[in-house]
Amino acid sequence: MMASGLEARFRGRIGAFALEAEFAAPARGVTALFGPSGCGKTSVLRCLAGLNRIADGLCAFDGEVWQDGARFTPPHRRPIGYVFQEASLFPHMSVGRNLLYGAPRGQGARAIGYDEVIDLFGLARLLGRSPRNLSGGERQRVALGRALLSQPRLLLMDEPLSALDAAAKDEILPYLERLHAQLALPVVYVTHDMREVERLADHLVLMQKGRVIAAGPLAQLQSDPALPFARAREAAIMLDAAVRGHDARYGLLELEVDGGRFLTPAPPAPLGEHRRLRVTAGDVSLATAPPGPSSIVNILRAKILSASATGEAEMIVVLGLGEDGAGARLLARVTRRSWETLGLAEGMAVHAQVKGVALARGRPAQD
Repeated sequence: MMASGLEARFRGRIGAFALEAEFAAPARGVTALFGPSGCGKTSVLRCLAGLNRIADGLCAFDGEVWQDGARFTPPHRRPIGYVFQEASLFPHMSVGRNLLYGAPRGQGARAIGYDEVIDLFGLARLLGRSPRNLSGGERQRVALGRALLSQPRLLLMDEPLSALDAAAKDEILPYLERLHAQLALPVVYVTHDMREVERLADHLVLMQKGRVIAAGPLAQLQSDPALPFARAREAAIMLDAAVRGHDARYGLLELEVDGGRFLTPAPPAPLGEHRRLRVTAGDVSLATAPPGPSSIVNILRAKILSASATGEAEMIVVLGLGEDGAGARLLARVTRRSWETLGLAEGMAVHAQVKGVALARGRPAQD
């Protein structure tokens, strides 16, 4: 059993639905339960919360067993916060009173303070208002704040953006990113939207028809050719990067990832600040020799780790950045003709020419 982090195994039936899900997740960051509607994501989340009980179940968090055999900790005794699809605020209470509803009383200093939550979700101007007068995004921000003020050790979120329109989703996603960046609180996040996964998740649990078919770090699953992500037309890799500088003359932000550096048009940012980059397979081309003068500014040394056909005409190539290929992964989509003409092969050192890089916030920057 894990000394820290989350360990889960649920096997059985919930009504007519058969669940056979087992995975482990780290004690930090966002773990996304991802898959199509009806695959069992919410059922797993409810089992983690203790709202569903399956006889053949195991649930342990941070060394504390919540379910194992006859042992079962009821929901109100599990140190969790739960955010539902609908905000479910009390309409007769102000925003301020809603926020404090689930907060423990009679305790000393709290891990997550009231003022901290107000600042984190930008709620100061909403405190005296009725939930009836809030937008969908505002209501969900209040629900998030209320969940945090209950002082959870684990936050569970069940498709918190699914009831919102596109504009409201764009409004609330930066607040979720702030939650991720500023608090060490681990989160299990249910979604069927890959855009949310790419913006927020560190760890991914892929579900299908009640089963966990893969689990691991997000970039690892994105670059696995045996899974559907790498073979998708819109295949991409999310890279964790740190700000290393800014070229004021050309407005380029320098970002370091494991095994290389990228330049992308962006305003200055504090050194060391975390950013997330998205690189699509279709924006990566390969060269066997150092390219000559080019408008492409991001050309990185890499090694071909694997390659597989995605059809009669194309290949998907998994690259490892750096001279030894031990750095971050990239995907490249190349034609079979190019693969054979260039004499490409697994283990070969190449130059990866990245035509477009997208910051997690904002549009792709085309070179």
